[in-house]
Formats: sequence, structure tokens, C-alpha cells
Amino acid sequence: MSLRAELEHRSENACELCTSPTNLETYEVPPSSGSGVEKSVLICNVCSDQINHPATMDVHHWRCLNESMWSQIPAVQVMAWRMLKRLGSETWASDLLDMLYLDDDVLAWAQLSGEDEAEEDVVRHLDANGHQLAVGDTVTLIKDLNVKGAGFTAKRGTAVRNISLVPDNALHIEGRVNGQQIVILTEFVKK
Repeated sequence: MSLRAELEHRSENACELCTSPTNLETYEVPPSSGSGVEKSVLICNVCSDQINHPATMDVHHWRCLNESMWSQIPAVQVMAWRMLKRLGSETWASDLLDMLYLDDDVLAWAQLSGEDEAEEDVVRHLDANGHQLAVGDTVTLIKDLNVKGAGFTAKRGTAVRNISLVPDNALHIEGRVNGQQIVILTEFVKK
């Protein structure tokens, strides 16, 4: 039986993280020495995209980990732990991570992702209250801001929807206010 067929049988043709039955693919959980059903999971393309491109992560999609973290399959446990660790700034994810128990060898595998080591290199965008901001979030202005060059003042309490993050500057986000795309300092917004 092929690896794909074994994973489909094990998962009952559903994503092992979010249970989606569509657009499934084999994902080899790194680091792995050789492929095999024990070192792989079957995931949907939405989970795969967000695992491989953290900047596009939709935190609400990962609430599915509330169920999948209890899987008896070590590879699924490792992926659940890694994603909860990545979402650690979210209260619900931190609570789930506190509840998750992994055997010592599985925990060691989960920690081999290297994400913890590179964490200080990651640019984190934090609002005025210290909450981590993500692409697509809605934030509220906490003070009136004079928008230079646009000739208007963005009023306190204005909601800025679908923000984007400036990749190389943790102090700046971008959003649309009064139809204008502007750069906003993170210290003047709250999630």
C-alpha cells in the first residue's frame, strides 16, 4: 500500500488537523529521517499553506486543534503542538498548549522544528496593549492621528479592517482609513 493510501485509510480521508475532506496532501513532518506513515500526516491545502507561510495564518482556522491535539498519532500531536506554540500569543492557544501532554520522545520531536530558536529573529507586531497583530486583523485607533499628506485626521475609535503588516518594521502596520491606504504606528492601535 502506498504512503498516500495508508494516510487516507488512517485519517478516513480527512485532514488530520482540521478534518476538511477536500484538497488533501501528504505532509512529511520535519525533521524526518526517511518517509513513512509514522512521520507524515494528511492535511488539507489550507492547513499546508498556513504551516508553510506563517504570515498568512488565520488564527481562527486553528481552533480545530482543540480536537486534533488529542489524536493518538505522534505526527499529528507534533503538528498540533507546533501550531499551538506558533499561536502562543492567543489566549485560547496558550490554554490548549498547557493542557496538551506529549510523551518525552514526541515532545523532543516537536521541539526540533527550530522555531523556538529563531523566535528572536521574527518581527512581531504588537498593539498598544501588547497583543500580537496578524494580517487581516481589525484594529481600533486609540488617539486622533493627523494623516500627513492626506489632509485629514483619523479619529480615535476608528476601526481599521484587514490590516497588513510591514515585514521589516515591527512598529508599522498598513490599513485603509477614509479610503486612503496609510501607515499606522502600532502604539496607536488596539486589537
